[in-house]
Amino acid sequence: MTDIVTLRRILTENKRVAIVGLSADWSRPSNFVGKYLLEHGFEVIPVNPKYDEILGQKSYPDLASIPTPVDIVDLFQRSERVPPFVDAAIDIGARVVWMQLGIVHEEAAEKARAAGLDVVMDRCIKIEYARLFGGLNTAGVNTGVISARRPVTYNR
Repeated sequence: MTDIVTLRRILTENKRVAIVGLSADWSRPSNFVGKYLLEHGFEVIPVNPKYDEILGQKSYPDLASIPTPVDIVDLFQRSERVPPFVDAAIDIGARVVWMQLGIVHEEAAEKARAAGLDVVMDRCIKIEYARLFGGLNTAGVNTGVISARRPVTYNR
């Protein structure tokens, strides 16, 4: 389980997110997450071989095709499809593997950790960002997190 301090650090230090399985269909959760991240200062790199462009961003067929460094590899893939994407995340030098809600693969997570990557499983990057940095309201998710303390900031 990833603690709040680690999540806050990950989301503060890492702003270039490759979303594997990002859909151009506005009704898909991946599209909503990608749009949200773009609106909140993240660089989103779509990874989907079906499209040339998603959300105004060039789409790549796989992680190895991305010409720039990637901080977070955000996976919208079924759990059984995770291992090759974790291998690719390690190969491209990503710093974090993030598996969206409902996605858990312990063996792949251990491999990523052993390679020095942070791993987040079974959490939505959009929900966690909104929960930790503001943006959840009565229409969002009631996290029960109330604090008068300023968040800890991290410098690279």
